[in-house]
Parts: sequence; C-alpha cells; structure tokens
Amino acid sequence: MATDDRHDVTQPLAPAGRVPDDHVIVICGATGDLARRKLLPGLFHLAKAGLLPARYRVVGTAPAADSFGDAEFREHARQAVAQFSRAAPEGPEWQAFEDTLSFGAADPGETTPLQSAVREAERAIGGSPRRLFHLAVPPVAFGSVVTMLGASGLAEDARVIVEKPFGTDLASARALNDTLHAVFAESRVFRIDHFLGKESVDNILALRFANGLFEPIWNREHISHVQIDVPESIDIQGRARFFEGTGTFRDMIVTHLFQLLGFVAMEPPAALDARSLREEKDKVFRTLRPLDPAHVVRGQYEGYRGEQGVAPASDTETFAALRVEIDNWRWAGVPFYLRSGKALAEGRHMVTLTFRQPPLRMFPADVHDDGTARGCSSLAIDFDDPGSITTRFLAKEPGPEMRLGQTEMVFDYAGSFVQDHALEAYEHLILEAMLGDQSLFTSAEGIDRLWEVAEPLLKDPPPVEPYARGSWGPEGIHRLVRPHQWYLPDGR
Repeated sequence: MATDDRHDVTQPLAPAGRVPDDHVIVICGATGDLARRKLLPGLFHLAKAGLLPARYRVVGTAPAADSFGDAEFREHARQAVAQFSRAAPEGPEWQAFEDTLSFGAADPGETTPLQSAVREAERAIGGSPRRLFHLAVPPVAFGSVVTMLGASGLAEDARVIVEKPFGTDLASARALNDTLHAVFAESRVFRIDHFLGKESVDNILALRFANGLFEPIWNREHISHVQIDVPESIDIQGRARFFEGTGTFRDMIVTHLFQLLGFVAMEPPAALDARSLREEKDKVFRTLRPLDPAHVVRGQYEGYRGEQGVAPASDTETFAALRVEIDNWRWAGVPFYLRSGKALAEGRHMVTLTFRQPPLRMFPADVHDDGTARGCSSLAIDFDDPGSITTRFLAKEPGPEMRLGQTEMVFDYAGSFVQDHALEAYEHLILEAMLGDQSLFTSAEGIDRLWEVAEPLLKDPPPVEPYARGSWGPEGIHRLVRPHQWYLPDGR
C-alpha cells in the first residue's frame, strides 16, 4: 500500500480525555531485569510520544542491599534505554525524563527512604497526584512487598500492577488474591499479561465486531476448529530455577494462551469498556470444560535434563499441547487446540480459525498422506508485533482442467499503518493502568476459574515425551489433533 494512503499514527495515541492524571510511578524491583529491559525504556518511549501526564515522577525502589542513589538510578536508566529502547537517551526529551527519576530503598519494617522519595516526588508535582506501583519482583516476593506497601500507608488509594504468574495452582492463586485484596481493592489491581497489550490482540476485537463479514460466521456452524499456537525457538536460557518450578503449562498456557482464547471465543460485549469485556471473557472461562489429561501432550526437549540447575530425572514439561472445549451455544463441539514450547523450529504467535467444508463437495478431494483433507479455508491471525491477518482459500489454477490450488490474501499491519509511535505491549498496558482501564487485564474471578479448569491435569499429568531441538514438538501432537492438521509452516 502506498505510503500516502497509510494511516498516520505518529501523533500521540491517547484521544482527548484519555491523558492520565498526574502520577507518581513506583517501580518495585527497579534494579532488576524486567525494569531494565521493559519498564524504564517503555516509560521513556511513552514520555517521548507525549502520552505521560504533564506532571509525573518515576521512583525506583529495591531492598537496601540492592539500592541506588538518585544519580546511580539515572545512569542505570540511561544505560537501559540505550540498550533496549527504540529512542536514544539524548536531547531535551531525555533530560526532561531523567529529571523525573529518583530512588528510595525499602525493606519490610524499614520503608522510610521510599516514603521520603514518594512524598518528595508528590511535592515536586503538586496537587494530588495518583500513585501507581509496578511489582517487577519475583513471585516469591509479591506477598511481602504488598504487605509492606500496605503497612507503610503508601498503598492508600493507589493502583498496583502485578506480574505473572498469578499463582501456580488454585490454592496459591487464591492466597495471592487474598494478600492483594487485603491492601488493594480489586478495582485497583492490574494483573499484567503482555500478550494482551499487543496491537494484534486488540485487532481480534476489531476484526470480529467492526466487520459484518466475520461476526456472522464466528461460530460452530461455520468453524471446524481453532488453534492458538505460540512456539518459541529459544530454550530456557539458563532460567532453570524458575522453569523447574513452573513449566510451560503454568508459564504459557494458563497465563497467555487461555487469555487469548477468551478474546477469540467471547460473545459481543455490550460496550468496549473494562466491565463488559472482562465479563464476556470470564463467561468463556466459566464454560470451559475441566482439562482431560488424555487430551494433553507434554514434551521435554532433548538435553533439558542436562541444563545447569535441572534435576537429572526432571518431569517438567518444556512443551504443552492440549485440546480445550467450551460448553456454550456458540462453540459446542468445536475443539480449541493450544500449543506452546521451548526450543522449537520457529518462534510464532498465531491464532488460526479453520472453516468447515461446504456441505456438498463438487470438486475432487485433495488429501494428505495420512488421509486427512487438504485445502481447508482458514483465517490466520499473526499477533506477533506488528502482526498480520491471512485468509487462505481455494481457487482455480490456470489451465484447461478444473484444478484447485490454495491461495491467500494478506493484511499486513506494518504495511498499512505508520508505526513510528506505535506502542509495545508493556507500554500500552502501563498507559492503560495509569488511565485506570482494566479492559486488557485479568480478573481475580477469571484467574480462579482457569486454575479450577487446570486441576485435573495438575493432579494427573501425562508423562513427558522427548522431542528434538528445532522440531515442532513430540510425535503425540499429531494424534491430538486428528483428523485435523497443525497450521504452521508446512502444516506441522
């Protein structure tokens, strides 16, 4: 598409009335990897794009043993932005952002430095700025940090962003929610899932509900099956301590892929507001059947047990594929296949809806070697940034015979919109939390229900099957989807 025809999104993205109130943003765990890679670069990009309030301050905090002075924190932020941001830390925009940074250490029972830093930031802003805490800390520290914020008085009327995982089973998820709700009302809790901040996830809603072409066929009458596929080419990258206690099912399926399923499968909301969207997504979760371990494949890449920190006889899965069913009017009888894993052939982010065959087939059937049909029509949504949408269908090949070939039409997000100030997922979600909009954040009820659905699998998991690095997973995945095929490159 010609450049002149593209929609220009280089101007600030927040429409009138959507600029956040004045804020003090507190990064708990400001010396850690998440703050360095995502939060500090993301906040600078928001500032550069004109999407932060006119008056704001960023306060970093960490235990006293890992603390910085203000000058050290500013240098830490400069290095983080230089390494991980699309914008260089230079010029008046960087100077203005750097001037907002300060640091205050905090330990349970000794929060005076943090309290002083927050109060000083509020005095510099003036008026009554809001407070937003981002818990960029390991899950084991969630409880102590939340309790500390409550005991110090800093949590009063504040909002909090909580990183995944939201528990590791139903009991731990409920315990975490009890801890959060003892300090923060549910309306002030923002459980962040960076998948839901992607532009292409929003585009699923736009595709469905803004286009009369798709919504009438988004149901069991027209869709044969749905696949949500997030393979990763990287291995665990030295994170054995985290991964051994989590595994792919807890890390990816419960947290990310189930949330995507909620957006794909929800009923039309009454409005595009947080309450309506979360209600419809939670309705989907309430109608999920409990997982049947017989419809789950767990895999482990060859060499995983040799990774430093991994138990020699580890049964932790680095791959999970499962069949999920939804017992409601729209989706009864339509299987949803979910797959994610480490050390696979490619890294992809795909949702594929495959349509049913016509009721009367007047063309010769084209089949795979295993007898399954070729050439099904499908709608494939690539939600990797910036993303694309591909419609695959059959058309007549040139020539005298009625010979069909598969072809496709592609909408490429990058080719259709100028991307200069498009937001990355974390940037988008931090902005929404500042605005107080929970549309793209998960609810306590939804999290509880997903762990209820997962309980049969957690209690009786099938053994892991080995798979080669660079493959698409263990052989069992083909049995799982028969008579269908996986719809990634080469149908694997």
